[in-house]
Amino acid sequence: MRIGWNSVVVFAVLVLLGERRAGADTVLLNPIKDNTLYQDDFGQLSNGQGQHFFAGRVANGLIRRGLISFDIAGNIPAGSTIHSAILTLHMSRTLTGVEIEVDLRQVLTGWGEGASVALGNEGMGAPAEPGDATWLHTFYDTDFWAQPGGEFATAVSGSAAVSEVGFYSFDSTFNPAMVADVQQWLDQPDSNHGWGVFAADEFLPISAKRFDTRENAEPTFQPLLTVDYTTSCQQTIWDGKIKGLGSAQ
Repeated sequence: MRIGWNSVVVFAVLVLLGERRAGADTVLLNPIKDNTLYQDDFGQLSNGQGQHFFAGRVANGLIRRGLISFDIAGNIPAGSTIHSAILTLHMSRTLTGVEIEVDLRQVLTGWGEGASVALGNEGMGAPAEPGDATWLHTFYDTDFWAQPGGEFATAVSGSAAVSEVGFYSFDSTFNPAMVADVQQWLDQPDSNHGWGVFAADEFLPISAKRFDTRENAEPTFQPLLTVDYTTSCQQTIWDGKIKGLGSAQ
C-alpha cells in the first residue's frame, strides 16, 4: 500500500473521522489506477499516466469525466464491517473558480490505465495507448463501453462543492452511500470498478476542475481514501456497552 501523505495531513483526515469506535482500524489508500474520459467521437484520447484528471466541461465545450479506483479487498480483511469512508482530492486548476457540485458515481464495468501521458495542463488528453480507457473504450482499442462516455450507476454515491484550488473531501458522514460502495467492493471484489468523478451539471460552460492523480509529483496532492472499519473479532462500544462482533457475550 502506497501512502503519500505527511503526518499533518493524516492527522487532519483522522479529525474528520470524528469519534472513532473502540477497536476500529483505519486504512489510508492511494488509488491503484485513475484516468480521464475525454469526450471524443473517435475514442482516441486518454491520460493514463498523467499527473491530473478532469471533471466538467472545458472551454471548447467538450465534457471530461474522471475515473478512480482503489484496492479495497487487498487492504481490508474479508468479513470486516465498513463504518466510514472519506475520499480526499486535491483540485489544482480551474479556469473560473466558480463553485460546482462534483459527484461520485459507481463505475459498472472494468476499465484501464495505459501508458498515455498528456502534455501541458493535460486538459486536451493524449493519443490513447493500449489498455487505456477512452470516451468509447474500456480498454483501448479492443473493448468498448456499452455507451459512449462510460457506464455508471444512476445514483450519486457522494458529492462535494468545489470552487477554488485546494483540498476537497467526499465524506460518508454526509454521503452514506460511500460506505455501501466500499462494503460492496470488500464483499464482492469483482464488482469493484471504482468511482466516476463528474460535474453534476455537465452543461455548465467552462466548469471543468483539474484534480491530481496518483502519479502526481507532489505526494501530498495524490488522492487518498480513508476507510474506518472493524473486523469480525474486534470489539466495538455502542451505547456504552461492549459487544463482541461475531461472537456471543
